[in-house]
Amino acid sequence: MARGKKAAKELSPEEKLQQALVPVEERPYPILENWCWANLGAYIDFATDYVANGSFASLKANVQIYKEEKYALMVKTADFANGFSKSLTYTDKHGYDYLDKSALHGGELILSNIGSIGKVFRVPFLNRPMTLASNSIMIKCYNEQDYDWLYYFFLSPIGLEELLSITTGTAVLKFNKTDLKTIALPVPPLHEQRRIVDRIKSLFAKLDEAKEKVQAVVDGFELRKSAILHKAFTGELVGISDSRTIPLEAIVKTIKIGPFGSALHKEDYITGGVPVINPKHIIDQQIVSDKKVTITEEKASELMAYRLRTGDIIVGRRGEMGRSALVTEKENGWLCGTGSLIIRLQDGYSGAFYSQIIAGHSSVQYLEENCVGSTMKNLNEKIIKSLPVPNYTKEQQKAIVDTLNHLLRKEQNAKEAAEAVLSQIDTMKKAILARAFRGELGTNDPKEEWAGELLKNRI
Repeated sequence: MARGKKAAKELSPEEKLQQALVPVEERPYPILENWCWANLGAYIDFATDYVANGSFASLKANVQIYKEEKYALMVKTADFANGFSKSLTYTDKHGYDYLDKSALHGGELILSNIGSIGKVFRVPFLNRPMTLASNSIMIKCYNEQDYDWLYYFFLSPIGLEELLSITTGTAVLKFNKTDLKTIALPVPPLHEQRRIVDRIKSLFAKLDEAKEKVQAVVDGFELRKSAILHKAFTGELVGISDSRTIPLEAIVKTIKIGPFGSALHKEDYITGGVPVINPKHIIDQQIVSDKKVTITEEKASELMAYRLRTGDIIVGRRGEMGRSALVTEKENGWLCGTGSLIIRLQDGYSGAFYSQIIAGHSSVQYLEENCVGSTMKNLNEKIIKSLPVPNYTKEQQKAIVDTLNHLLRKEQNAKEAAEAVLSQIDTMKKAILARAFRGELGTNDPKEEWAGELLKNRI
């Protein structure tokens, strides 16, 4: 929301203040009486993207690399998120004065102003000054405490809304430092700012502590799942003590590797036909088809030997080892892709059971150790046939599958519940920030002087 200004030398102090304030009709929402809405430019010392707009390319071309010199050039906004670990070059004396105008020493705010609108970083305190180069705008404030207020503002829904209001472009959104200074900022009295920041930090700390515990539940899912599958392999789930194994070939009727390129070409693929199942379509013991990776019924009939049947096991034979899934009624008639293979078991052996066994840690470890290929891991028929598997009766297989499905369902439900909590924590943080910038955290003292007095010393 750009707002024109008369030359500063023509304005009285009161006129300057009025110009710094957001007109009533442009204020995003009502705030407390001793707060005010101000243009960001009236609150901050300055904002700059000096190097990005100031011939960065020519500067880089003329600068020799001297790592003992004082300044480092920050190349991308992403470097701030990566702890200043990448894309750093150093200037020689020729670039010293040029870069000195926008040096970062620590504490400043960095906004991404091209592409990733809404990303904000707080610069850590540095052992050598640095400066910006591209896709970034630096903000320097008058007081150290101001940075916290602005940092949380840009993380808040209203902060993002204000930034989006000044963006241009369609494919890539962007904004400039001039327009940035015109966005509306809710300004409370200085002491209230500090109280609100302290309250936000306190609430966020509690949420982060809870988030860490919940994240541990999510992160531990695969480990717990692996332990359950190991117990299925050894028979512990149903109290079987005999865990002797046999090679998979002893219980299979057919092992069929998917069609090679000569049988199935890229031009055979259509949208909405018979799904072709490649390794990438086998996810968490489920077959997930892609409507764009399908063939006509006529072409599928030509490749009848590779069509899936209910009860089969489909295994990815390339890349990640252990990807397997049971073929259900839904996938009956679909096609095994080039990077997959079909296992059809003898009567009395359950695809539901052995698909889980193939996905278990013991099987994955065996396949990892025996697969071929240097660039990409591959399985052949010989390796699959030699895979050690337990040999249980039909009744034992069913008992293990029933118990296994029950335990895995519980673990999956726990994981999904934890993920929902993680999402709720992020939502709660946004809600806290939304309330904070409306003065709804219960910290305001109506006796404190109007925030406009704070701005008088800054304009």
